[in-house]
Amino acid sequence: MRADAARKREQVVVAAGDELADLALAARDGSEVRLSLDRVAARAGVGVATLYRHFPNREALLEAVYRQELTRLCDAAPEMAATGPADERLLAWMHRYLDFVDSKRAMGMSLRAMVASGAITQSDTRARLTAAVAHFLDAGVAAGIFRSDVRPDDVVAAMAGAVIAAEPEQQREQTERLLALLVNGLR
Repeated sequence: MRADAARKREQVVVAAGDELADLALAARDGSEVRLSLDRVAARAGVGVATLYRHFPNREALLEAVYRQELTRLCDAAPEMAATGPADERLLAWMHRYLDFVDSKRAMGMSLRAMVASGAITQSDTRARLTAAVAHFLDAGVAAGIFRSDVRPDDVVAAMAGAVIAAEPEQQREQTERLLALLVNGLR
């Protein structure tokens, strides 16, 4: 791919991610929203034809956004874990995880279809999140902040459980409280 084409592709993915984040805020009541490809193209500063050249359909674009945001979230973990008290940094990273989850809610049925088709696998997502959490646990154990008997995959399962268990009308606030309890339990 030529450099200018790669740059435009990246602009579209970033614009779609931003648009999804805005839609997620607007749909906090649980209603499903639909990503407008025309709005994404306008936000990216490209024509709709350019968008379709890179992404033949909405699902291809959403898959690229999902992968980019998951990579960004997980790639931030090593540096975050090394820049302060592990418990505080883990909780800050968990809030980023909630932002990731919130933006995925706006994908609604499209995300479920990608999982069902195998384009995105829960096992890959969970493995990447587990590797990210391990950075915080390792730093916390080394600093004497966290218990040494906690497995990163258990923390990831608890994070997902907190998201699922929270009441819809207070989703973000209750999930943040549950994650704070989780971090307290790691000490």
